[in-house]
Amino acid sequence: MIQKNSPLPIYYQLEEAIKEAIQNQELTPGRMIPSEREYAEKYGISRMTVRQALSNLVNDGFLYRQRGKGTFVAHQKIEQPLQGLTSFSEDMRSRGLEPSTRVISFKEVPASHDLASKLEVEAGTSLFELKRIRLADQLPMAYEMLYISKEVAPDLTEEIAQSSIYEYVENKLGLKIQHGRQVLEASIARRTEAEMLQVEEGAPVLMIERRSTLESNKPLEVVKSVYRADRYKFTIDMERFS
Repeated sequence: MIQKNSPLPIYYQLEEAIKEAIQNQELTPGRMIPSEREYAEKYGISRMTVRQALSNLVNDGFLYRQRGKGTFVAHQKIEQPLQGLTSFSEDMRSRGLEPSTRVISFKEVPASHDLASKLEVEAGTSLFELKRIRLADQLPMAYEMLYISKEVAPDLTEEIAQSSIYEYVENKLGLKIQHGRQVLEASIARRTEAEMLQVEEGAPVLMIERRSTLESNKPLEVVKSVYRADRYKFTIDMERFS
C-alpha cells in the first residue's frame, strides 16, 4: 500500500512495492508489468511519480523496456568473475544456461593499423571479421565484434562461428589459448547496439575489449563486446597484501 502521509517519497514506496512483487514472484522475469496509467489509477498517484519509480527500477536492473512494447521484469543478472579466461559458451553452460549465437555478418576485411598492431600482423593483412549476438536461453546478452587473422584460422567459416570459437581453436586446430587481457568500461547503447540487444538507445551497457594470445605468445583475436548492463555484471576478488 502507498502511504501518502509517510515521510518516504511516494515514488520510493512504489519502487519497494514492485520489488516485493518481483521477490514474491507475483511479477516473474520476462513478464510485462502494468502500465503507468494502471499504476497511477491503482494507487491514486500521478503518472509522473509512477514514471520516476519505473525509471529508477530500470536503472537498477529490476526492469527493462522494449520500445513500442512496454516495461518488463528483468531476468537475474549473469555474474562473471574477471579472473580466468573462458569463452561465453563455457561460462553460460557452467551456470546451467543454454548458449547460442546469431551471426549478423561474417566476412574478410583488411587489417586496420590499430588491429594490425594488436594482432601483430602487417596492416592490410586479411582478417576474418565476425559480428554476432550472444544469447543465453534465447535472451540477448552481448553484441560481439571479433577479429582473427586468417593466417591463424584459415578455415574458419560462418557455420563454425555459430558456436564457440575457443572450442574450434583448441579442439579443431589443436592450439592452446594461454592468456587474455580485458579492458572494461561503462557506456551507453548506440542505435545499432540497442537494436541488437533489444534495449532502448542510450541504455547503460558494459563495453569490453579483449585480446587473447596462444601458448606461443602469438595473438589469437581481438574482440569488442557490448554487454547488456541489466543482464550482466562482472566481479573480481581482491586481497590486501602487506
